[in-house]
This record gives sequence, structure tokens and C-alpha cells, in this order.
Amino acid sequence: MKSIRQWFDNGEAAYSAESVESAEDGIDWLRVIPFLVLHLACLAVFFVGISAVAVLMAVALYLIRMFAITAFYHRYFAHKSFKTTRPVQFLFALIGASATQRGPLWWAAHHRQHHRHADQPADPHSPKQGFFWSHMGWFLSGKHYQADYKLIPDWQRFSELRWLDRYDLAVPVLLALALFILGVLLEKYFPGSGTSGWQMLVWGYFISTVVLLHATLLINSMAHCLGKKRYQTADESRNNLFLALLTLGEGWHNNHHHYPASARQGFYWWEVDISYYILKLMQKSGLIWDVRTVPLHKRESKKILPEESV
Repeated sequence: MKSIRQWFDNGEAAYSAESVESAEDGIDWLRVIPFLVLHLACLAVFFVGISAVAVLMAVALYLIRMFAITAFYHRYFAHKSFKTTRPVQFLFALIGASATQRGPLWWAAHHRQHHRHADQPADPHSPKQGFFWSHMGWFLSGKHYQADYKLIPDWQRFSELRWLDRYDLAVPVLLALALFILGVLLEKYFPGSGTSGWQMLVWGYFISTVVLLHATLLINSMAHCLGKKRYQTADESRNNLFLALLTLGEGWHNNHHHYPASARQGFYWWEVDISYYILKLMQKSGLIWDVRTVPLHKRESKKILPEESV
């Protein structure tokens, strides 16, 4: 019953820095149920059909939420690569929470643990423990349901972030409900749109979220297996153009492990990093500041591929 209750309320234990080592390392099969439902719901597309409006909504929500994950969950909360105001911080934490990848504190704590122990036994999601484990198994394990919150003392003082972590299913449920209501209204008042409540729910939430989730998880798995290794790092991180395009810039993973503090992961002009381009626009508008990038001497050090230059 406790595991089922934690689907909706992670409890205050989530903020007590409870020992991660004491939890079970295997997959928590009760946690698999909502994960499986999320995927099986995509099959409803064969019943609800397709429309341009629904597909555009799915694509838009994929891009918006991917930016929130890559730029804020990752580069901001995990690595503090820029600064912003508390309202902007909360806004993008809220958008990131709608991606159904748990709360920002849980996400940042696991990612900092990953960098401390990349591709070592204490890494939460190294492909050395198996590709399936690095891609999804760790996410569904009892051990990693909790996180070592001692790794993120800088964020625990924000009550709104703690709330998003404790009730991490609340925002995804509200998004799904909003999409269903939007579809119902469009069907009633704009029948020419060709959509409906169920169609908007399936495309806008389920399909968009599943694709987004696996695109993000590919950085943990594929980006440590396939691609080019420019820098000598203590891990198996790789640069992968396909993953960079899929995740708005996260695919330059060997760059990132070489210098994690940089808000720019595409170190060279030809390395497409859409999240960074958007962050630069936000910087120009004053929404963020103190944006950190890789120093030139650091960018040119420890190279395995010395032929690359400015």
C-alpha cells in the first residue's frame, strides 16, 4: 500500500536524505504499473485517430518540455550554469515537472550523483550495468525512487520545489486534464479542427510524453555507448549529433562531461545546441544572467581529436 500511495504523495521522507543504500536495488514492480500504463495509453491512437491540431500540440509540448528539462532541470538545477529569478525558476520547474520525469530536486540529485561516479558502480544509470538498466531500469528501481538529497542543499530551501518533488504526479495529471478539456472545447466550438478531448489527451499528453521521456533517457544510455569521444574523460560519454538534434543540444555529451558547468554543450559553432540558443535569447531579455560557458583553454585541453579547432 505504501508503494501505491507514493504514486501520489512521495511523503516527507523524500526530503530527509534517507539512505539510498538501504533501499532495494531491483525493479519495483508496483512502480512499473503507471510506467506501463503511460506507454499502453499510446495505443489508443488507433481509436482516437489523428488531426493536424493534435499532432501540432504533441510536437509543441515535446519541444517546450524538452527545453525545460535540458535547460533548467539539467543545466540550471543540476549544474547551476546560469542564474535567474525565483519566479522564472519556478515556472520552468513547473513545466519540467509536466514532463513526468519526477521533480526538479530528485532529478538534480540523481544527475549530480551520476557526475560524481560516472560509469562507476555508484553511477545510477551506467550502461556498464546493462543498456536496459541505464535506459529505464534504474528509473523504476526501489533504490533510485529516493535520491541523496544531501547533494542538493542549495535547492532544498525552496518550498515550492519541495512541493513539486513530493507531489510529482500532480502537474502531469493537471496537464492531461487541461488537454482533454481543450479538446472537448475545440470539438464543440471549432469542429473544423477535427480533434476531440480523447484525441488531444492521447497525442498531447501520452504520445508526446513517452517520446520525450525516452529521448531524455537515451542520453543516459546511448550517449555513453555510441558517438565520438573528443575528450579524455574518466567515463564513456560520447558526442552524438542525432541525440543533440533530438534533445535540443544534450547529445554533445562528451563535451558536457569534460566541462559540466557550461550552459553551452555544443562547444563549437557547428555543434547545434538549440537549448543554448534559447538561453542566450533569455539572457538578452534579462530573464537569466551569469551564463557560464567553457573557457577556451579548457575547451582545447585533453583532446583525443586534436584536429578540431575554431
